[in-house]
Amino acid sequence: MKRLRKHPVWSLIILSTLVAAFYWSLIATDRFVSRANVVLLSAQINKAGVGLSGILSGQTNNDLLILRDFMLSTDMLAQLQAQLDLRAHYSNPDIDWFSRLSAPDVPTEDFHDYVLKRISVELDEYAQVLRISAQAYEAEMARRIVALLLEAGEEQMNAMGHRLAEEQVRFIEKQVETARQQMIEDGDRLLSYQNEHGLVSPTETVGSLSSVVAKLESELASLQARKAALSVSQSARSPEMMKLDSEIKGMREQIASERARLARASGNALNRLAAEYELLRLQYEFSNKLYSSAVTALENTRVEAARALKQVSVLQTPTLPEYPTRPRRLHNITTFAIFAALAGLILQLLIAIIRDHKD
Repeated sequence: MKRLRKHPVWSLIILSTLVAAFYWSLIATDRFVSRANVVLLSAQINKAGVGLSGILSGQTNNDLLILRDFMLSTDMLAQLQAQLDLRAHYSNPDIDWFSRLSAPDVPTEDFHDYVLKRISVELDEYAQVLRISAQAYEAEMARRIVALLLEAGEEQMNAMGHRLAEEQVRFIEKQVETARQQMIEDGDRLLSYQNEHGLVSPTETVGSLSSVVAKLESELASLQARKAALSVSQSARSPEMMKLDSEIKGMREQIASERARLARASGNALNRLAAEYELLRLQYEFSNKLYSSAVTALENTRVEAARALKQVSVLQTPTLPEYPTRPRRLHNITTFAIFAALAGLILQLLIAIIRDHKD
């Protein structure tokens, strides 16, 4: 006893250690811990095909972190309170004063801080597993907290995925409808042009007339060659020479007529019709391809929407603890004693230094 009086620091440390041991041994209320391990999976669909062989399981670190943040958010706390009334549970007067919530009506910020000490959601980056645990003063309450965390977390991830997918699909659907209307308008203009000029395809008509002109010019060249050959042995007034001259004249007139049809100077010239028709045809083909691309994009977006759906795959279901594991009484007492002893040594050293300086 005299030694303790000579060393008040150590007396205080021993006393505080005994008080801590008394509290953790006899007063601290038992807490039950429920645990669950989950992974977050989504349907990964290969672009090569959308059959069963194209569906793979996958996840990302980012998704797990988003899920973790939601489980520890005040929104999640509001759902827990609404369904489980955690304020009443944690503020139960049967719980020791140091462990319980000070009052059922504490501010949300204080309540959230308290619950974060009772709920743990940790990401195992190596295994890509989310490890969830909850402490409560009843075994069933601890299990229900973890089960609700899993259920609400999956609903939240699906809701986020649905919102994003629906916005993307709505945008692409508008683009598809715009492209469809443009394709219909371009098709109607092309059809009206064909009906107006009585030609299915001016381009094909021009090609046909060009072939006719080329054939006539070939026949004209043959007639001119025959005339040159006959002119050597016959006079220009011979019946055969006169016949060839008549055929050559008629052929030239026919060629001139066909060429006039092909490219006469008026506004209805076939070459101009062909150019205008080709422009309308290209515009229609472009609109058609644009519409096809928009439809393909819409289908791809819908496939991506399936990937946005998240499923919380449970590796270990929420456990129903059979005995309390918190607080860790011996561990807490030992840790407190060690730190108290270290603090006593440091304080004793400071006192010794101060005394040396006074001396």
